[in-house]
Amino acid sequence: MQGKPMFQNPILPGCHPDPSICRVGDDFYLVISSFEWFPGLPVFHSRDLVHWRPLGHVLDRPEQLPLDGIRASGGLYAPAIRHHDGVFYVVCTLVDGTQWSGHFVVTATDPAGPWSEPHQLEGEGFDPSLFFDDDGRAWLTATRLTGRYEGHTEIWLREFDPVRMRLTGEEHVIWDGAVRGAIWSEAPHLYKVGGRYLLITAEGGTAEDHAVIAARADQITGPYEGCPRNPVLTHRHLGLDHPIVATGHADLVETARGEWWMVLLAVRPYGGYFANLGRETFLTPVRWEDGWPMAGPVEPFHAMPDLPEHRWPVEPSCDHFDAPDLAPWWNVPRTPRERWWTLSERPGHLRLRVRPESLAETSCPSFVGRRQQHRDFAAFTALDFTPANEHAHAGLALVQNENFHVLHVLGSDGLQVVRREQGIDTVLAKQPIPPGRLYLGVEARGQSYQMRYAVEPGRWQSLGDPVDGRLLSSEVAGGFTGAYLGMYASSQNHPAEGVADFAWFEYTSLDH
Repeated sequence: MQGKPMFQNPILPGCHPDPSICRVGDDFYLVISSFEWFPGLPVFHSRDLVHWRPLGHVLDRPEQLPLDGIRASGGLYAPAIRHHDGVFYVVCTLVDGTQWSGHFVVTATDPAGPWSEPHQLEGEGFDPSLFFDDDGRAWLTATRLTGRYEGHTEIWLREFDPVRMRLTGEEHVIWDGAVRGAIWSEAPHLYKVGGRYLLITAEGGTAEDHAVIAARADQITGPYEGCPRNPVLTHRHLGLDHPIVATGHADLVETARGEWWMVLLAVRPYGGYFANLGRETFLTPVRWEDGWPMAGPVEPFHAMPDLPEHRWPVEPSCDHFDAPDLAPWWNVPRTPRERWWTLSERPGHLRLRVRPESLAETSCPSFVGRRQQHRDFAAFTALDFTPANEHAHAGLALVQNENFHVLHVLGSDGLQVVRREQGIDTVLAKQPIPPGRLYLGVEARGQSYQMRYAVEPGRWQSLGDPVDGRLLSSEVAGGFTGAYLGMYASSQNHPAEGVADFAWFEYTSLDH
């Protein structure tokens, strides 16, 4: 491929796990898991498989998505997107919901929305996916635990009625792993290639033993035979020191020109085996041998797909909060049952109401955050805030979950850096601050996160020593997600009043 233009992996950096893709004409659409973050299930659009723009979210209305009280890394697991007869379908699983849990399906005629209310589907487990056969029938596959041994799962199949939005007919168990003792056979996707049914699954868990498995059958209900070369993609044999690990959870797509590609998740640890960026979306070409798909290894750089390059306008690195709504890269934890942020009360500012809810609990605190997408980055904001009492504080927060995060916040006794690790808060640095606008920042170089501040524009100072960023990795904090950072206000479970105004927020990659 010498001389061909190259693209760089990952195509969606930061926490963009469990990608699923479909093609409609010359357009590609992709969704990912979003766990406890609202809005849920981001939708992306591309015309060349490499450059993606956010379209919005599948679940962007509170009545669609009951994430109240959801644990960190609970919530929305492994969506799948498909298109049939002018309608887009997304199936997903709500895990550990306090109002309802389980599989559901939503539909739209435009992937940018609006999407329907969720239609709950019966059936156990997680990782559902839809397949529309050329005979007019539709099928749903999903994964469930069996209890036969720890981590043993099976893939089941039932017919799906897209008119009544329900499952019908007999259930069929079609797969439970490619090797004896296989664990976490999951993420099933069905395709029809060359007149035969192709099943793609993940196996080995989502850590370093992750792998992509292929099986096929003459009838959709099986029996399925495994590919003799399984796994058809894995990095498990490349070692923990490889720059890209944990490759798996794949979905296939064919271009209009007959090329096949695979989107999948993988991890880029740094500073040791610590993945602050979470599981990211990668792209790799697929070739066919003896009717089987073969892929990988996944490289940092690949030759571009045989498609016209289509770049979208570059988004500014600084959000001045001058739009009527929050940009699609902003999220809040869990479902907001009241509108505690506003872009209109003070035009050109994001205003957060100071509320008792805090990042140290599984609630919906006043936090508006975005994914950390680069190993080396800088983020800055401008804050206008007068604490109403000794409990109120506002500023920047870097978050993994309720027990592991870092606060860079202004309170009644000055500016502080507070590390929360294993549920224990430690004040790392403190500085008196005069009244008036305060500029806050964080500069990350690998696992060194240096907090910065300024009371006059451009006169930045460091506050305390660099914070060890490894507490923001799931390897330390647990769970499945990458780190978030953003703007925060709280009165820490005490009566609240007041607001915190943020004039802008800038995020810049420092990666080389």
